[in-house]
Amino acid sequence: MSGTLYLVATPIGNLEDMTFRAVRILKEVDLIAAEDTRNTIKLLNHFEINTPMTSYHEFNKVDKAVALISKLKDGQNIAVVTDAGTPGISDPGEELVAMCYDHEIEVTSVPGPAACITAVTMSGQACRRFSFEAFLPKDKKERRRVLEETRNETRTIIIYEAPHHLKATLKELAQVLGEDRGITLCRELTKKHEEKEKTTLGGAIAIYETKEPRGEYVLVIAGKSKAEVIEESRAAFEEMTIQEHMDMYLSQGMDKKEAMKAVAKDRGVSKRDIYNALL
Repeated sequence: MSGTLYLVATPIGNLEDMTFRAVRILKEVDLIAAEDTRNTIKLLNHFEINTPMTSYHEFNKVDKAVALISKLKDGQNIAVVTDAGTPGISDPGEELVAMCYDHEIEVTSVPGPAACITAVTMSGQACRRFSFEAFLPKDKKERRRVLEETRNETRTIIIYEAPHHLKATLKELAQVLGEDRGITLCRELTKKHEEKEKTTLGGAIAIYETKEPRGEYVLVIAGKSKAEVIEESRAAFEEMTIQEHMDMYLSQGMDKKEAMKAVAKDRGVSKRDIYNALL
């Protein structure tokens, strides 16, 4: 009988965020696959966990996954941990989980801290719907494509950034989204010097002209407002004549009455206004 793969979330800063279940699972499994064994040993020593470890990181995640699958098939239970937070969220784990499904190996999660969830819930930005982008791509072309995709995003956007790239990233975001777009910069989450700054992209750029970024950042950026979407849509339609606008809907199979109603809605006016204009 195959073993079970446990995805164990670990603290992102404050050791008191370690759950009782996480400690128990890490003590009970046969092996812990850690992103960096040098970091994880400090956590294990703190909670008096003596389970053997092996490295499982970005640069060996494919080959090592094959070896871990073999151990799981032999009946061993394995826990995956990262340096901080939840495995698979911008950290190794995703490929191993997929392989477990291919081999019909049980996978379960031991939930706990995740920087993206921690940041969005305390950001003061809307958190009912959000888009998690993690770290932006390093490749310039791919990075630009991702940034352009955020231009019309109406959900809150979450981005991770390192301190030495923060200033440049803020300027890139401002070019695409505008300096007035709201943002909350979260750093040192759950730690002694935790900090949240709710401002605009322009305001954030100004702050870091005189302040040196420190610590890992989670950027929680407001999505495009419904009012902006409506205004941009109306502006686009106003470049057409009313007759051209009508013809667009008539060519789609609408009758004249339906088309007039749709044109009126697009332009934010009454159907009678459209009727009079066409006369």
